[in-house]
Amino acid sequence: MPAPAARFVGVLAAVSAVVAFVRASPRAARMDSLVLGDPSIMRQRANGRSTERAPQGNLLWGADASTADRICTRNRHYAEHSGYFRTITFLDEVASDGETTYYDSVSGKPLFVAPRGRSFDEFVRESKAHGWPSLRDEEVVWDNVRVLEGGETVSLAGTHLGHNLPDGKGNRYCINLCCVAGRPA
Repeated sequence: MPAPAARFVGVLAAVSAVVAFVRASPRAARMDSLVLGDPSIMRQRANGRSTERAPQGNLLWGADASTADRICTRNRHYAEHSGYFRTITFLDEVASDGETTYYDSVSGKPLFVAPRGRSFDEFVRESKAHGWPSLRDEEVVWDNVRVLEGGETVSLAGTHLGHNLPDGKGNRYCINLCCVAGRPA
């Protein structure tokens, strides 16, 4: 085999090994679990938002609609402040004895159902440890949620929800509560 071809085969083998290592890493996203979305979901609309309209005015748990507008419809990178979900009535009002459906603050479509596959206490403990509600693959309503390249997690309505930050347990969706505090449509 000519020298350039041998180098190419060697580089290809090295790249394949790195890809295999990254995919096996506990911090790598479980690609078979997520539904990837097209970046056009988050295109800016004529109104300056990534959504066709503003968030609902009367969000659950006392979540602030102006915060939701800033974080969920006019932003792609930032988040509500760490622990925001602890400063509103969320933990007092959400059902601790069953599943809760979390709705898009703009469209009112279901996005997550939690806790699923774990207890409410485990859900709250993980969320408090990270500072934002932390949801897992089995809790995502994939009919209405997509993950974009880089991990940005969005609704099909164009609502920025947060990011996928995989850990040793798999995909972990770090979600802004103000973006999932909607009322059902």
